[in-house]
Amino acid sequence: MHQIRNIAIIAHVDHGKTTLVDKIIDQAKILDDRKERKDLLLDNNDLERERGITILSKNVSIMYKGTKINVIDTPGHADFGGEVERVLKMADGVLLLVDAFEGPMPQTRFVLSKALDLGLTPIVVVNKVDKDNCTPDIVHEKVFDLMFALDATEEQLDFATIYGSAKNNWMSTDWKNETDNIIPLLDAVLESIPATKYNEGTPQMQITSLDFSSFTGRIAIGRVFRGDLEAGKDYTLCKADGVTKKVRIKELHVFEGLGKIQVEKVPCGDICAITGLDGFEIGDTIADLENPEALPRTEIDQPTMSMLFTINNSPFFGKEGKFVTSRHIRDRLFKELEKNLALKVETTDSEDKFNVFGRGVLHLSVLIETMRREGYELQVGRPQVIIKMIDGKKHEPMETLSIDLPEEMASRAINLVSLRKGDMLIMEPKGDLQHLEFSIPSRGLIGLRNRILTATAGSAIINHRFSEYAPYKGDFTEEVKGAIISSAAGKATGYALNRLQDRGRFFIDVNEEIYIGQVIGENSKSDEMAVNLIKGKQLTNMRKSGTDEAMKIAPKVDFSLEENMEYIKTDEYLEVTPKSLRMRKIVFKG
Repeated sequence: MHQIRNIAIIAHVDHGKTTLVDKIIDQAKILDDRKERKDLLLDNNDLERERGITILSKNVSIMYKGTKINVIDTPGHADFGGEVERVLKMADGVLLLVDAFEGPMPQTRFVLSKALDLGLTPIVVVNKVDKDNCTPDIVHEKVFDLMFALDATEEQLDFATIYGSAKNNWMSTDWKNETDNIIPLLDAVLESIPATKYNEGTPQMQITSLDFSSFTGRIAIGRVFRGDLEAGKDYTLCKADGVTKKVRIKELHVFEGLGKIQVEKVPCGDICAITGLDGFEIGDTIADLENPEALPRTEIDQPTMSMLFTINNSPFFGKEGKFVTSRHIRDRLFKELEKNLALKVETTDSEDKFNVFGRGVLHLSVLIETMRREGYELQVGRPQVIIKMIDGKKHEPMETLSIDLPEEMASRAINLVSLRKGDMLIMEPKGDLQHLEFSIPSRGLIGLRNRILTATAGSAIINHRFSEYAPYKGDFTEEVKGAIISSAAGKATGYALNRLQDRGRFFIDVNEEIYIGQVIGENSKSDEMAVNLIKGKQLTNMRKSGTDEAMKIAPKVDFSLEENMEYIKTDEYLEVTPKSLRMRKIVFKG
């Protein structure tokens, strides 16, 4: 029986986790050389590739020097923290990846604190040491200080450190000494991370993630904590609230390379996938039939934001999507709950409205974007933060916001954050940039990224993470620009757009179909303005169409899904269809 090491790779967004997994896969020569090779093998969902972030955690397994290493790639973004918290329960140790220039970032801290609480052994990998101006030694000290601040044990503080560049495929124990492979990293895994212990006794396995196959249905994935699991045998499924039911395992698979292989028996310590189970949820335990013992369930952080989802009832409904009814939307949202643990859905008094609760704007926008691509049409309201009453007082979620930007731009960002009740915690130089940290209410973040990027000409790097619930800080005193609303339906004419350009900026192009009540632009003043963009030039015998000077129409403002979600006001909906995003007034009296 070969030894097993289970390692999770944790890091801040875009510090190179998935790239490192690619190199580990290459080193183990898992892939067939004759096949076409893609980068970021594990980010296999279109959304993940486009955004360059990992959303769902994945497993691969390699053999190295007779030891099986199960590698788990995790999301770096705090909005998907629900994924990370569960997955860490499968690991014995973690590879903490840190960028050699940026150092530990807010989300590094978030995930690392979870790993240290579980008592996992860390190995620090200082990645991207080929970057200009990078300071690997200072970063190493910062990681030590961070672990110390997170109350790591003596053993955890005595961590191994590996330096290198995953992109250029090398790792070494000294960053000045470049090698041509990542073997030092794999050796460090074997030396530092403890082998899985074989726990004698009745079988126990906790389900920590789900997979789905259209052939076999839902697949339970988890780590065997005690005893052995065998295919074809009966076990007890221990659910929440102490409910138990008898189940039979039809097939057992373990991970090998990028795929899975079927086995008859899985020993304690290995990670396996089980098919043939019904009615299980994440956090359930598969235990012995005679005397079942359940493992403690993982507590997932609670949602901090909510949005209203409703059917698309705009004049353009049903033109682009396949699934448009409230039944379709309801089924899709409840199906999402099966695998998206940090999400909650509540029905309302109305049949076609649902309140969806998530960990942040990104978490909710990934769900909306996924539904869009599957052919759904829906409307969503403005994101709202979840206010709690604690000891009779209103409390709201607070976040730690960090901004890195050129020094001369710092005052603009500080001004914008303080308008939204943000308090500055840290201001220090970092390379040639200024590093700012604030404590700010979550509701203050809605729409803030856009404003800071505009004010700093796109040079700010913005990150945030949830910190705590704190007493409500009062209302903001910002001036909000009014909307320009269409008062007629049809195609927008260049003539009308040209004449109205000085009144604000527009979100539509010439000849685009618009409807009554659609928000088509932003007024330069704070009041709302209804305009008719359908009106063309009056042509008579005396006036020819081509005698005026040529029109110069500014290009439309194009918002991404998140920007749209943050831009809409409380009396507006965002209409989401597979091809378009349109903002509209919920009630427009014209």
